[in-house]
Amino acid sequence: MEPINEYKGIVYPLEQVNVDTDQIIPKQFLKRIERKGFGQFLFYNWRFDDDGKPREDFSLNEAQYQHASILVAGKNFGCGSSREHAPWALLDYGFRVIIATSFADIFYNNCVKNGILPIALDQEVIAELFQKAKDGYELQVDLRKQEVRDGESIRASFKIDPYWKEMLLNGWDEVSRTLSLEEKIKLYEEKQLVGE
Repeated sequence: MEPINEYKGIVYPLEQVNVDTDQIIPKQFLKRIERKGFGQFLFYNWRFDDDGKPREDFSLNEAQYQHASILVAGKNFGCGSSREHAPWALLDYGFRVIIATSFADIFYNNCVKNGILPIALDQEVIAELFQKAKDGYELQVDLRKQEVRDGESIRASFKIDPYWKEMLLNGWDEVSRTLSLEEKIKLYEEKQLVGE
């Protein structure tokens, strides 16, 4: 996975609450077993009509958001089923950071495990981000300082568990995290053999 330390990206505002995982990646696209290729199906029923043509009334299809990599949404983002395909689709599309007022717990964990930084911020900050997110609006995220800023009026701190923070800063998944302790594991195993 790609490490995240200081990250800067264009913001896409999804002014929705209770966005569930079936809206993020509909069930008919869950047939793949690899993690790649899901981005084209992200928000499929919102982005495309019944003929598979892009909907003009869905904002992610607008040119100003084509290179967005930070998604801002309302409360309870990622609710519904626990499908890990939802963060796979978001990451494959290009989103590295998701900011919302709250997240479904399993979705939050799946994001971190797949290299996406989920950030919970107060409703007032989210409302201001919705207002500002036009014409290539960019945010900077500093994971070490646990801060989001835009160089103007936005400067907000966020919380993250130290375990998840370490994983994202190093670009580790849980296997990589375990392998980072390889020397300690070897020493432990050697002590166990001597003790027998």
